[in-house]
Amino acid sequence: MSRILDHSAATRPRHFASDNYSGVCPEAWAALEQANAGHAPSYGEDAWTRRASDLLREMFETDCEIFFVFNGTAANSLALATCCQSYHSILCSDIAHVETDECGAPEFFSNGTKVQLLPSCKGRITPDAVEREATRRSDIHFPRPRVLSVTQGTEVGTVYTVQQLGEISDMARRFGLKLHMDGARLANAVAFLGCAPREITWQAGVDVLCLGGTKNGMAVGDAVVFFDKALAVEFEWRCKQAGQLSSKMRYLSAPWVGMLADGAWLRHARHANAMAQLLSQRLSRIDGVTLQFETQANGVFAELPKMVIESLWARGWLFYTFIGPGGCRFVCSWDTRPQDVEDLAADVAELMGAA
Repeated sequence: MSRILDHSAATRPRHFASDNYSGVCPEAWAALEQANAGHAPSYGEDAWTRRASDLLREMFETDCEIFFVFNGTAANSLALATCCQSYHSILCSDIAHVETDECGAPEFFSNGTKVQLLPSCKGRITPDAVEREATRRSDIHFPRPRVLSVTQGTEVGTVYTVQQLGEISDMARRFGLKLHMDGARLANAVAFLGCAPREITWQAGVDVLCLGGTKNGMAVGDAVVFFDKALAVEFEWRCKQAGQLSSKMRYLSAPWVGMLADGAWLRHARHANAMAQLLSQRLSRIDGVTLQFETQANGVFAELPKMVIESLWARGWLFYTFIGPGGCRFVCSWDTRPQDVEDLAADVAELMGAA
């Protein structure tokens, strides 16, 4: 990723670099405070962890095995590792987070499983790309494909439809591939599609889901959800060995109770998506600004001149630039305000007029 200038948080109360920048939402914070009252059994034997797991099963409308880990890197890497042997390969998009931003963790935790890249179109992989890679070689000198990993929503803010996931899943099954989903922003995808979570997970053929909480308004923690329960055998030992077994597990699981109990996870995702739509609309009206991808989840990708980018940074706006020359990513969060969007758009308009 490119450099982000270091500015005081007081310069701008809200930033667009990442939904990781946001604070903890009230629902998660309240649940943490409640979980902090008194003592509770450790290592996941507490009532909060049981309740969070039950709520996730209700959310997905199926029985599944659930584990809570500290972050997305651990969730993705350990989930992929449990599907593979070291002589296998993992197929994923050429811009997938598990390839570009995990510092080799999937390969490390799987003892060397090779990550094979598929070309993406608007962030999505296609069934044809899966077929080409799965059939490219079958000799003993080449790693054997075993897992297909998809990201929902994608790294460029687009979303797989139910039909698209079904077609990819059918192709994966044809070649004996397990289907892993990086769901760091699954809530935003559900909000955009207006579907039930089950429709874009286990009903679409997903075997294991890494469900993100941090980007949805929590302080820390992801859930690894095994819809194929056979894959979860001994996963708790894998977590322990990787340093992902929290002794005070309730501090990872309680925020999920706060998020899930009354639907806060979906409300916050809808709000973040709505703010992204507003920003997309405002930027699209500015002469010279090009939107690189359709805004579907909570990220807006726009191409801006270098001078405008540097001037926005100088004014205290924080955002990433890593999608081609001049490509800027603006991410909205559960606490992004309409005025934040209007202020950013006004600065872009002013600077574009002077460019």
